[in-house]
Amino acid sequence: MIRGANKSAAGFWRQGVAVAALCVAFAGGARAETISGALTKAYLNNPDINQQRAAVRVSDENIPKANSGYLPTATAEADAGREDFEPQGIPLTNSSLTNPRGYGVTVTQNVWNGNKTFNSVRQAESGVFGAREQLRNTVQNVMLSAVTYYMDVMRDTAILELDRNNVEVLQEQLRQTQDRFNVGEVTRTDVAQAESSLEGARATALTAQSQLQASLANYRQAIGDDPKDLAPVSPIVRQLPRGLQEAISISQVEHPAIVGMLHGIDAAALAVKIAESALYPTVGLTGQFQKRYDYNALPGAQVFTGSVVGQISVPIYDGGVSFASTRQAKEQLSQTELQTDLQRDKVRAAVVAAWGANQNSAGVLRAARAQVQAAEIALAGVREEAKVGQRTTLDVLNAQQTLLNARVQLVTAEHDSVVNSYSLLAAVGRLSVQSLGLATAEYDPKVHFDQVKNKLWGTDTPDGK
Repeated sequence: MIRGANKSAAGFWRQGVAVAALCVAFAGGARAETISGALTKAYLNNPDINQQRAAVRVSDENIPKANSGYLPTATAEADAGREDFEPQGIPLTNSSLTNPRGYGVTVTQNVWNGNKTFNSVRQAESGVFGAREQLRNTVQNVMLSAVTYYMDVMRDTAILELDRNNVEVLQEQLRQTQDRFNVGEVTRTDVAQAESSLEGARATALTAQSQLQASLANYRQAIGDDPKDLAPVSPIVRQLPRGLQEAISISQVEHPAIVGMLHGIDAAALAVKIAESALYPTVGLTGQFQKRYDYNALPGAQVFTGSVVGQISVPIYDGGVSFASTRQAKEQLSQTELQTDLQRDKVRAAVVAAWGANQNSAGVLRAARAQVQAAEIALAGVREEAKVGQRTTLDVLNAQQTLLNARVQLVTAEHDSVVNSYSLLAAVGRLSVQSLGLATAEYDPKVHFDQVKNKLWGTDTPDGK
């Protein structure tokens, strides 16, 4: 049985609790990294967001490519040669050595191609809008990951500090137990129990350290910088919907995954019309002029020709390719519509799950705090009872472990309450620079779009700024 006061161990435990509390708060003073600052870094530097911005710019170039169907095409050609004319058996015909040469220009203009160009332009526009929604969805996912990793670092650092201080407490507990064993107050069993608890705590601390290293790596991957003095974060409230049905309604209209699929339906419907255009006649004009020198082996002879020709081409049968392409496009449209319905269901399920988790966070947090308070009272009582021989070393160790577990659960609950609130905002499709009020300009894909939509020549890429 333990006799005497465990004042030193209790002091160590209170010190460990204080250090862990400071870690949870992560008060970093004026140099503290805030969640807004971390999200701003992620928004500006994350490679996933940057590559998706590039993908939007790639999609923008489909507009001038589609518009080219309205514009004429012009080609220039030239040739030169040497011709030796040696007539044989032809009276009154002299031999000659000439340099036949010439140049010409051909201009072709589409007049009507079954509205293929018109529908191709509209399809390219739908593709641009879809790419923008994909960018918005990528921003949401990256920012939610950044929030999660930010809170993971805070949680895992706090847990590691709790575990390390628990090791210090158990080391002191073992020392005191060993002293009492030396004077015959406790048995060898008490010493073994204290040793076992200490080694288990050391293993737990090593595991916590490994988990923290993983969280630090994830943080750097998402945000692009190592964490320094992370400031505390509160769950977001003002930006969230007031009720579950409101959250579901907003998500079905605003979530970028759904909006992007709707633009995909538009593009698929236009693909049907583009495929059908192969069944219609095409009308075009061709203008051509040509200048020839030393024409027809006549030295000094020059000929100029010019023509404007209208063509109409009526498809009759192409082996069934156009019919099959049209049917295929219709099936692809049907598939896209079904995929959109599936995406709606996925988003709705995500909103319901996120709503429930966020609503429960407050209750879980209250319960975790109450659990810590109760565990602190229980540990103090067990220690007092141990002083008078009513509790064993194992009872004290178990009470200490219970309090440690309760504090770890409290840290985890605080982590989850923040992450769940941001997850709900992302589930409804409103996790953005604007909704969070980040101190940075939002990337505007329209700038690059306006720069290239009417760009008729040049290979330099606009900067999009």
